[in-house]
Amino acid sequence: MKQVDIHHITHLPPQILTLEKEAVGEGFRFLTRLIAEWHSGANRFDAPGECLIAAYFNQQLIGIGGLSVDPFGANNTARLRRVYVAGSSRGQHVGQSIVKALLAHATLRFQSVRLYTDTPEGDAFYLHCGFMRTEDDHASHIKLLGDT
Repeated sequence: MKQVDIHHITHLPPQILTLEKEAVGEGFRFLTRLIAEWHSGANRFDAPGECLIAAYFNQQLIGIGGLSVDPFGANNTARLRRVYVAGSSRGQHVGQSIVKALLAHATLRFQSVRLYTDTPEGDAFYLHCGFMRTEDDHASHIKLLGDT
């Protein structure tokens, strides 16, 4: 397994464009939205309790993910957003490390974390990370914090 460095970040690293290009090639536009919302100021993951996490290997950005207040949930609900890992780093626990760090941060302020994914791979990944499926118009998975 790679030695991956996980960091809270307050600025988008220039290498995000490489990850975005890969994601778009896979049909995912959520990193494009991350970049656009960051530049417009619409979402910089800087409200109370929010954060943006980056994963690096040999100083190369290999993954990213954010935690924000869930606009569709109660005040004590967070939302996992924009989690993406470079294809060459998948299957090496990078995504799990990002989610684990985001959940640890979430416990400081929130009681639950929700997310939305529409792929079978995403479903399996988040179930493996301890989330449960939920029947909701705005979320596919939920994790109550404090659960093991």
